[in-house]
Amino acid sequence: MKLIVGLGNPGKEYENTRHNVGFMALDRIAQFLGVIFQKEKFQGLYAEATYEGEKYILLKPQKYMNLSGEVVGDFVRFFKIDHKDILVLYDDLDTAIGSMRLRYQGSSGGHNGIKNIEMHLGTREYNRIKFGISNNKTMDTKDYVLGHFSKEEKELMDKTLDKVVDIFKDYSKLTFDNLMNKYNGK
Repeated sequence: MKLIVGLGNPGKEYENTRHNVGFMALDRIAQFLGVIFQKEKFQGLYAEATYEGEKYILLKPQKYMNLSGEVVGDFVRFFKIDHKDILVLYDDLDTAIGSMRLRYQGSSGGHNGIKNIEMHLGTREYNRIKFGISNNKTMDTKDYVLGHFSKEEKELMDKTLDKVVDIFKDYSKLTFDNLMNKYNGK
C-alpha cells in the first residue's frame, strides 16, 4: 500500500492559493483514478484506489498546514505504511513557478508542513515532489503563500500540474531514483 499526501489548508478561503498546490496536484491524480475524497479519518480527507495492482491512499490532511504531520503520522501507523511508500506533494518557495523537483529525502527547507511531517514520522527519508511557487521578497511570506496566482502564474502552474498524472503512472512502476532521473530538470 502506498500513501500519496497533498499538502494544503482546508477551507474555501484557501482554495487555489499557492500554499494549496499539493491539494491541486492530488486532485489531478484522483481525477485520473476516478475517485473522490469522501472518507474521513484522523482529521484527514482521503480516497482509496487500486492502480496497476497496487493499493493507494490519497490523503488531504484537514488540519492546517503546520499540523499536517499529525494526520500523516496517524495514517502511516494505522495502515502500517513503510516510509519508502510515502509520496508528499507540496509547494516550494525556492523553486520557480513552472518547475518541480522530486526528492527522496532532505530538509524541510523552512516549509512548516514538511517540518511537522518529519517530526511525526521521525525521518526525513520519504519521497516528495516540490512544486515551485517562486517567492516575492517584497511581500510577507505568509501573505504570499496564502495568496492566489496571477493569470500568468496560473497558466504556468497548470502546465506543471498537467505532468502529475504521468509522474503518478511512472511512480507505480519505476524506482524513485529512476523517477527522479526522468523528471528532474524538465
